[in-house]
Amino acid sequence: MITFIIYLLSFMALLGVLVTIHEYGHFIVARLCKVHVQRFSLGMGPVMYTKMDKHGTEFALSLLPLGGYVSMITNKLIEVEPEIKETLSDEQLKNTFDSKPKWQRASIMFAGPLANFLLSIFIFSIIFLNTPDPQSVTVIKDQNSSIIFKSDGEFILPGDQIKSINSVNINDPKDINLELLSYAGYSGYIDLGLKRNDINNLVNVSIQVADYLPTSESQSNPLGYLGLTVENKMKPIVGQIVSGGAAELAGLKPNDVIKRIDTQKINYASDLRAAVLTIPNSTALFNIERNGELIQIPVRIQSLLDSEGKEYGAIGIAFGTTRSLSQAVSKGVFETYNLSKKTLQFIGKMLTGNMGTENLSGPIGIAEMAGNTAQAGLLPFMYLMALLSISLAVLNLLPIPVLDGGQLTLLGIEAIRGKPLSEKVENYIYSGGAILVGMLMIFAVFNDVSRFF
Repeated sequence: MITFIIYLLSFMALLGVLVTIHEYGHFIVARLCKVHVQRFSLGMGPVMYTKMDKHGTEFALSLLPLGGYVSMITNKLIEVEPEIKETLSDEQLKNTFDSKPKWQRASIMFAGPLANFLLSIFIFSIIFLNTPDPQSVTVIKDQNSSIIFKSDGEFILPGDQIKSINSVNINDPKDINLELLSYAGYSGYIDLGLKRNDINNLVNVSIQVADYLPTSESQSNPLGYLGLTVENKMKPIVGQIVSGGAAELAGLKPNDVIKRIDTQKINYASDLRAAVLTIPNSTALFNIERNGELIQIPVRIQSLLDSEGKEYGAIGIAFGTTRSLSQAVSKGVFETYNLSKKTLQFIGKMLTGNMGTENLSGPIGIAEMAGNTAQAGLLPFMYLMALLSISLAVLNLLPIPVLDGGQLTLLGIEAIRGKPLSEKVENYIYSGGAILVGMLMIFAVFNDVSRFF
């Protein structure tokens, strides 16, 4: 019962924030354009609670927590319900939605998705500001040589770092799968830019694929489908330093890059741990890159005891660097842009059949993800909220009538024609859009339910 309550409250909190931010985007820009808003509702269906503000807008809480809406006064509404005039002032009657210039109407429609994009940037920035940058790279452990296509005399070798895919730079290991997923259904060559520890320039190797990632199973492991086994390794960059530890006493500083210990080359943080582990109570010469300069620092290795009483060496540092506010915001902007682009690409892949539609989740699936991440902690829950905020924004910008993108499309048609479509045609379009969205929701719920069987 407690678990059910956690899942329910997590789902309501998640959806509540996303919908509130989205609808508030529409609302605040409508206010700026002086369009009268009749009702701002969180939830759909029967109204449970209302409160009127000084501008005559009714703020409502509705029964079904599966959306929300901002109801604005339009000339069409006044034609259908002429009695509504009695409740409006002359100023409000003069400022209907459809009396405004096209750019203002477009701004009001776009403001909802924009608010979700801004929410995503804000959440990602908070996450990146409060978590260390792991400074990790993806390293190839093994490869199936039978599928490797020789390029410029080179092959993929164990120990190679993946730095680019078809000239797209990879700065975060998780971006590798996202980039490869965008090639689902592709036939041709996938070019990998590889960094080798003994070579300064990138090595380019091409892999020939035909109908890449044809199944949902293969899409869960894009690198594995290329015949590659990989692991993520942290760079040997000093992050936090333990007070009073060997590193602090020797004078190591955050952002120092450890290149060598005595004669042993250090490529990754794991190399450093392995080297230090075996030399307790000894002094080692650390070769360090600091602010672009190479320096040498002797470090007296500490001696600690493990759970079995065995002695091992340690120097008292943690890897992974902290980000400044500007770095966190910059990464938040990039993350939002990159995931928005990938979301759009994946939608296209679903439409063409190159990506399984079982990836589509409805309210049950979202509730499950919300509950799982809420139990995992605040940051995972916030990350899910940012991802869904991006999805909500991108989906709403699709040119489907009843969605914001559909209304923006109709405004574009109106701008080209010099006049809006006839009311009859618009009704057909909106009815078709509503049916399409309804079918999509039913299919998503079916996907959710099918996962339990």
